[in-house]
Amino acid sequence: MATNTQGLSDKALSIFTFAAYHRLLSGERVTSVVRRDGHGHEADPDGVAELERRGLATASETQISLGDEAEAFVDTLVDAIRREGGA
Repeated sequence: MATNTQGLSDKALSIFTFAAYHRLLSGERVTSVVRRDGHGHEADPDGVAELERRGLATASETQISLGDEAEAFVDTLVDAIRREGGA
């Protein structure tokens, strides 16, 4: 597993969890997630800042764009979820 994803806080992991959710629903590789949707959903600001500091993502006011390493980490999470679910 990539070193930039080691020791992530729960706040940062929550963003990856949201990405994994979308990956599982769509079956497609997730390259970005909503940061703020204007309807109450908002990614944790500390988690966003952590991903940016680690070079895993870039963020605008409304989107979090995942870098290649972050996209691969989402795939790893989805594989782990499937494995633990017996798939």
